[in-house]
Amino acid sequence: MSFEPIRKRAPARLGVLGVLMLVCCLGMAVVGLLALHDDAESDEDAGNKIVYGLTLNPSGFDPHIHLSNELGIPFYSVYDTLIYRHPQTMGFVPGLAETWTMADDGLAWTFSLRRDVTFHDGTRFDAAAVGANLNRIMDPEIGSQKARFLLGPYTGYEIVDEYTIRLSLSEPYAPLLDALSQVYLGIASPTALREQTKNSYQWHQVGTGPYKLVEFVPGDRIVLRRNEDYAWGPVFYAPASDQSVDTVEFRFYTDPPTRSLALEGGDVQMIGELLPTDAELLAGNTALRILRTPIAGTPQQFFINTRRAPTDEFMIRQALLYATNRTAISDAVFQGQSPVAYGPLVSVTPFYSPEVERLYPYDTGYARSLLEGLGYADTDADGILDLDGEPLALTMVFASWNQMADVAQLIQSQWRDLGIDLELIQVPDYPTLLEYANAGEYNLIGMYDFGVDASILDQFYRSDGARNWSGISDPELDGWLAEGIRQNADDARAQLYAAAQLRIMEQAVVLPIREYINLNGTSARLDGVIFSAQGWWPLLRNLQLTS
Repeated sequence: MSFEPIRKRAPARLGVLGVLMLVCCLGMAVVGLLALHDDAESDEDAGNKIVYGLTLNPSGFDPHIHLSNELGIPFYSVYDTLIYRHPQTMGFVPGLAETWTMADDGLAWTFSLRRDVTFHDGTRFDAAAVGANLNRIMDPEIGSQKARFLLGPYTGYEIVDEYTIRLSLSEPYAPLLDALSQVYLGIASPTALREQTKNSYQWHQVGTGPYKLVEFVPGDRIVLRRNEDYAWGPVFYAPASDQSVDTVEFRFYTDPPTRSLALEGGDVQMIGELLPTDAELLAGNTALRILRTPIAGTPQQFFINTRRAPTDEFMIRQALLYATNRTAISDAVFQGQSPVAYGPLVSVTPFYSPEVERLYPYDTGYARSLLEGLGYADTDADGILDLDGEPLALTMVFASWNQMADVAQLIQSQWRDLGIDLELIQVPDYPTLLEYANAGEYNLIGMYDFGVDASILDQFYRSDGARNWSGISDPELDGWLAEGIRQNADDARAQLYAAAQLRIMEQAVVLPIREYINLNGTSARLDGVIFSAQGWWPLLRNLQLTS
């Protein structure tokens, strides 16, 4: 797989017709741009304003369609969800739904809705509005990349009365409440959904949340303004005050080194995903604060391909885990600010099992003995182990996110000392990574995901998982994971997921590296900084700007 370089051409000379066409195109572009922010507030009306740095410019921002965590940073505050996870207790608390009950057989959930909620465009919130959102998410033409899958075995809904809706399932589904607490299932104005097309709605999003979208200039900025009429919301939202942030302008800082410069220079008052070295340097600046926010879900990791030689051999996969000094990687790349990961879930995820921490301590001697037991030796004194003349050569594929390249290079160096030749292939984006995954052209491939419910394991480790990139096929593991989403009792789920985590690691199908810590920097003037239970999304409602 190769990539053609972008070739620069000399600018062509424009004739009269070309100039006219250019003027026409520019005029259309300006009209289109104005259409995206015709509701924008003037600077005089901005009140207490902050600039928040976004670190990724996703391919799309519609939470019903797109899947990036970044889109939730602004839009978690534009929408309310039916229920919320409390960011401290992790328990479920009311949102747009005041109460909810599960049927005895687990096949239906009934939600009683608030009666005092209005969308930003004046549309009344009711059960029909929830139904309209569910219809949109499930519509194949919409092409939902995440919201649809969060609903699991959802089959439909019944409007019981104006403020009561019942969701039906084909089988019990414990992760449903967690799914309904996420921004991807935020409730949008049915009026706005009707007035906008599938493609245009993302620029004109309308929810019931504490902030309204007032300006969206693609690739440049997103502006939110506090919803003065907001009189509902979860228990952990702070009441509005004179110090509440009235306007939040989001700007993009996709190049990691620019983030600390923007924060230190006062261009932004809040930004995430600081480089660890930059966070360490900024920690001594009394005008700033550095916050370490752990993110639940899977660790930064590499799946090991069991369907491609030589990693189809169990003892080779074991040797790779023993041969990796994860502590050294965390210290060198992340300045020791990210804990070492030991299993397929990070330690802040509910139902994490500490039993995985006893497996695969760093031990190059034992790794070497495993390889020697398979017959590997350096027969030609070139520093690379071989078997019957075939060198022990592996391919690792990864994208550029979160210093994956630095991690991969250290692994390459560590394994080289053991006699393993590791080729590194860095791809530019997720679609290209997916191409490699679908083709199976790798021995190891880097991918991770975030989520509070342990069922996040399903996509990676069930035999039919959408991202089962290791190729694991274990009927007993499949059974545990399937039962994990059917059981609603926490103690039963904890036992099932503990067994699943151990089995995954015993099969040596994933190389965990480190737990993900989001290094957020803020101005010292900004108080009330707290993130959602998912870890990524700030509670803008709680921010206070002090003098």
